[in-house]
Amino acid sequence: MVIVFNKNVRSSEVEDVIKKLTELGLNIHKSTDGSRIIINVLGDKRGKDISDIETMSGVLGVHRITEPFLRAGREFRSENTVVAIGDMNIGGDDIAVIAGPCTIESHEQLYSTAKILRKRGIKILRGGAFKPRTSPYSFQGLGREGLKMMREIADKVGMYTISELLDIRDLDLFIGKIDIIQVGARNMNNYPLLKELGSLKKPVLLKRGMSATIEEWLLAAEYLLVNGNPNIILCERGTKSFEPLTRFSLDLASIAIINRKSHLPVIVDPSHSSGNRELVIPMAKAAIAAGAQGIMVEVHINPERAVCDGSQSLYPSQFIGLMDEIDRISAAIGKKVQY
Repeated sequence: MVIVFNKNVRSSEVEDVIKKLTELGLNIHKSTDGSRIIINVLGDKRGKDISDIETMSGVLGVHRITEPFLRAGREFRSENTVVAIGDMNIGGDDIAVIAGPCTIESHEQLYSTAKILRKRGIKILRGGAFKPRTSPYSFQGLGREGLKMMREIADKVGMYTISELLDIRDLDLFIGKIDIIQVGARNMNNYPLLKELGSLKKPVLLKRGMSATIEEWLLAAEYLLVNGNPNIILCERGTKSFEPLTRFSLDLASIAIINRKSHLPVIVDPSHSSGNRELVIPMAKAAIAAGAQGIMVEVHINPERAVCDGSQSLYPSQFIGLMDEIDRISAAIGKKVQY
């Protein structure tokens, strides 16, 4: 159950409601949503008379939630969440495109890629500075220097930035350099990290864990929301299955399910889900047709020489061709790509 108070509610009125709930033996979580105070009521409410809460002074409404995720669900918020990144929106009527290399390898590599992307109209540059690699012997990223390089190049060409944060101890490095903080699939259940990012207002892109159900994914988003950050973007990136011909299995049905169950925007990463550049293009097109609010695609200036995930990275010419097709698909469903 969620209790929402009037904007001009007095602190004494909020305390009266809290006192009533605690007397009933219920646990509460008090927070704010914009200018309103909100109380999430936790615990077993069976056999407890809470009918008069709705009529108490200062209470705007009481929402009874049937889903295990409170704030991420449509029952809590019916209108779609729109996350603003500068002059761009993710979650509105138009399609957002994020593109760039899997890993920042050098200034020349990132700058060359960024110039091509920006010329095609892309506004959000992706690139990994801290890389979660399966093998400890694989390239782990340029770290602090990579973030600095990314910010410098993005400012030069006029783009926003997104990069993955692995360790809560590196958060300060990201604050001034990265516009969207990515929580990768391996960190979806890193609850201390989610709580810390929830205390910020900075946009967070939350990838679905490689073995996570949709409910578990939305509950991870709940950690961010309940700690005060409304600027959450979900990213479907495929889950593990028995199929050996793809790196992961892209769950396109999750797009429709998220759009029905949640108000949060959902985008798709066709690169990590397929692991094969020949599959990236059809999966990206299918994601837009299925109702995704955007895509995140890996593009490399020279995939054969990439230090990470070159086989799933598009050549610049392939990406430009993909965008031409995405423009047509978007128009067919009454949307357009944000440039």
